[in-house]
Amino acid sequence: MQEQREMEGAAKAPISVIIVAYCSADVIEACLDSLIATTGATLRVVVCDNASPDDSAALVADWAGRCGVSFAEAEAGAQAPTEGDLSWLTLLRVPQNMGFAGGVNTGLTWFLSRAEIELFWILNPDSVVEPGTAAAYVRRAEVAGPFALMGGRTRYLEPPGYLQSDGGRIRRWTGGVCYNVNQGLLPAAAEPPLAGSLDFISGANMVASRAFVEMVGPLREDYFLYYEEVDWAYRRGVLPLLTCPEAVVHHHGGTAIGSGSINRRGSAFANYFNFRNRLRFVARFAWPMLPVTYAFSIMQIAKIALMGGGRQAVGALRGLHQLAPPREVSDRIASEAAELAFGRWGRRK
Repeated sequence: MQEQREMEGAAKAPISVIIVAYCSADVIEACLDSLIATTGATLRVVVCDNASPDDSAALVADWAGRCGVSFAEAEAGAQAPTEGDLSWLTLLRVPQNMGFAGGVNTGLTWFLSRAEIELFWILNPDSVVEPGTAAAYVRRAEVAGPFALMGGRTRYLEPPGYLQSDGGRIRRWTGGVCYNVNQGLLPAAAEPPLAGSLDFISGANMVASRAFVEMVGPLREDYFLYYEEVDWAYRRGVLPLLTCPEAVVHHHGGTAIGSGSINRRGSAFANYFNFRNRLRFVARFAWPMLPVTYAFSIMQIAKIALMGGGRQAVGALRGLHQLAPPREVSDRIASEAAELAFGRWGRRK
């Protein structure tokens, strides 16, 4: 069955798919099931497992055996063989939790050795893609000319149908708060934005071009979680962002880290990194706005606390002030990854 689908897209170079998994055992198989149902495009998929303490990696290997796809395993830092056909699915084992950016960079390192691969589709493991999404991305790239990053329409799996992101913007008057365009709206009532009006593409579902990756390099890994894709987009120079509304992905959102959504408050873990990295991003790209960023963030934290989110507010407050994380945050990061995640505060773990 998979071979037949690949023949349908055989005239096209493969689009690579990079999935960063961490404690993704409950969602990764559904993601892979949706990818194997792709039509009109040839895929080559890597799952970069960030040293998950659950059985995510074993499930990936078992899934490949059950589905009969070609499968390989390699260690982080390896490059794909430059000749011969790549396995449909490769499991890259990362020895420690490198965060989102570190996982993506592991996948990029693997695929960049293959000159025929021009598109790198970064996809969250808690996603389900529609069969024509990959082909839509390929068609859009073929007619677009040089570009940096491209995004489709990302919808929530729960509540079903509602949009999570049509791309991202930064509210300048807040000093750096990011938001997802059309979040919480139904697709029929939400006009897709013009690409020129966007500041970034959501990292849950974005396609990077080879030209962009080779020009700006990999994602910065010192964010660990949140703002990595915003930083990446801000380094794109003259290469534009693209939108592809026909490319639809359904996304749970924050299953491993507790990201906020339209019906869920962000966890202390998510808030710590979000508020910390907002300040870091603004310091890099718009440092005169730091006082505004700080003041607006304090107002947000006060609102979280007043709405009964005391623990979530503490996480946000400590992140904003670049302090050591609360215990409930630090305990979720293994000791060998603590310094990467928390900097000097991680050395004490």
